[in-house]
Amino acid sequence: MDAVARRPAAAGSRLRWWTELPLLALVYAAYSAGRLVARGDAHTAVGHGQTILRWEELLRLDPERALNRLFTATPALGIPADFAYASLHYLVTPVVLVWLWNRRPGHYRALRTWLMLATLIGLVGFTLLPTAPPRLLEAGSGFADTMARFSSYGWWGEDASAPRGLGGMTNQFAAMPSLHVGWALWCGVVLWRHGRSRLTRALGVAYPLLIVLVVMGTANHYLLDALAGTAVMGLGLLLTRPALRLADGVRGRFRAARPGVDTGTGSRVAGADTGTDTPAAGAGNGSLAGASRDLPAAGTPGAHANVSGGCQTSAGERFPRQPTRRGRPAAGAAAAAAADDGAATAAR
Repeated sequence: MDAVARRPAAAGSRLRWWTELPLLALVYAAYSAGRLVARGDAHTAVGHGQTILRWEELLRLDPERALNRLFTATPALGIPADFAYASLHYLVTPVVLVWLWNRRPGHYRALRTWLMLATLIGLVGFTLLPTAPPRLLEAGSGFADTMARFSSYGWWGEDASAPRGLGGMTNQFAAMPSLHVGWALWCGVVLWRHGRSRLTRALGVAYPLLIVLVVMGTANHYLLDALAGTAVMGLGLLLTRPALRLADGVRGRFRAARPGVDTGTGSRVAGADTGTDTPAAGAGNGSLAGASRDLPAAGTPGAHANVSGGCQTSAGERFPRQPTRRGRPAAGAAAAAAADDGAATAAR
């Protein structure tokens, strides 16, 4: 988790909002459409719900009934829980994404990819295992639909958290895994790992725990649904790094395939392969290559004794009267200059 969450983005690689918004909208549209397509028949979904409940009773991990009775008998708990279930799922997660974008841009891409992958994995779970929530089991199961009971206080009707009249736009058999819990866990991890204040970190711990209690108290999920949502987030985290490497590889190949993109190869040497001359380093600004054509050849009158065509000074050699770092000629340089003058006189 630390390796992915702390992995900073490369310099200059911050994403653009006009590419991020369509991407997130596309994933959410696929999630919503997938929930509608993978509805399953009611008989199969109820059977899966009863199987989950039996396993929980066998393992003595069935707190749903006790929480549901408490929330149903206490409107001061049930009504706020219904509002939380119907709204926080769609409000807190986008807020945390925007906060990441503005405050922790170096971690945004990895954490956003983690959330997207886990969401798509959850969609696979809805497709393969349509499950009726506890509130849709038969009357003798011991569960009450708190959202239906307190629907007069909110915008939802008897069809889950959808607004009245729009119950057909939601899949009520998408209980396994619980992405309410999965998304809340993602928000909690982000706030805990990247929040700097104690309040932010406290919210990172409290928010997922609150959602777990809400989804069970309102009879919308089983405890195993919540555990499955946690497992889905873990699997999404494991796939995040390979997914980022794959995306970077595809992006690199796409850029390399585009015409006119600089491939990073250096300029060619003059006359190499094409017969054209590429200006050498220093050409046009007084280079030695151009200046050597104007110097007299060695041995001709006017030629200096230490100048010859194509020769260069060796490493560490000083020109006559070359100043040292303090601006004074070195002793060796002075002696060389005197000897050079004598040679020039003898040549004349």
